[in-house]
Amino acid sequence: MFNSETLLSGDLPRVRVGIGRGTDCGNVERSVAAMEGHDIVVYDDPQTLVDDLVSGRIDAAVRGDMSSSVLLPILKKGLGLDHIERVVLMEPIGGKMFFMAPVGIDEGWTDDQRYGLAVRSVDLARRVGMGERIAVMSGGRCEDMGRCKVVDRSIESARRVADMLCDNGYDAYHSQILIEDAVDDADIIIAPDGITGNIIFRALHFIGGAKALGAPVLNADRVFVDTSRVKTDYMDSIALAMRLTEE
Repeated sequence: MFNSETLLSGDLPRVRVGIGRGTDCGNVERSVAAMEGHDIVVYDDPQTLVDDLVSGRIDAAVRGDMSSSVLLPILKKGLGLDHIERVVLMEPIGGKMFFMAPVGIDEGWTDDQRYGLAVRSVDLARRVGMGERIAVMSGGRCEDMGRCKVVDRSIESARRVADMLCDNGYDAYHSQILIEDAVDDADIIIAPDGITGNIIFRALHFIGGAKALGAPVLNADRVFVDTSRVKTDYMDSIALAMRLTEE
C-alpha cells in the first residue's frame, strides 16, 4: 500500500528545495533539521523564493508556513500563469494515499477542465510511483437520475469525463457519489467541481484527521507544492517536492 512512509523511504533525489518561513513557530526549521543531509534552503522573502524557483537556483519549492495571500500571487506572476491549478495528496488514517482535484473553489467547472486536471494528475502520480486509476465523481448514484436536474447534469458530466479519459488510454471510471469506495479503489479522485472538492478535503483533513501532504501546482513547468500553515511537520511535503523533480 502506497503511503507517506513509502514516499519518505528509500533514496530521495539529490536536488535543492526551497521552503518558505512565514512564522516564528519553528515548524519549518525543525522539518529541515530532521532532513539532515539534504539540500534545503529556508526563505523568509516570498519574492526571492519565487525568483530562485523560476531561475532554477532551486529545483523545487514548498510554501511552508508563508502566507498564501502574499506568496501565491507572486508565484502566479513569476510563472506567467493566469490561474493556478492544484491537486492535493491525501492519506486517510490507516488508508492509502490518493491525489484529489479540483480543490480550488473556482476550478473544475467544465468537462474539459476536469479532464485536464485528471491527465496532469496522472503525470504526478507516475513521478512519485503511485498507481494511475482515476475515479470521476458525480453528485449522485446512477439510479438517482431523474430526481434532480442538477444531479442529472453532474452524472452526465462525470460519465463524459470518464469516457474521454478511457478513450485516450487512461484507467478511469465513473465512481458516482461513492467517495467511500473511491478512496480504496482509485489513486486519483476527480471531484464534481471545486466547491465539492474543497469540502471533501476539509472534511477529511480537518475533521477526519487525514494527512494532507501538500498540493502541487499542476499547470506549471516548475515544481511548487502548496501547504497549509497549520501543518507542524513539512518533511512529507519536502519529500513530495523532491520526488516530483524526477521525470
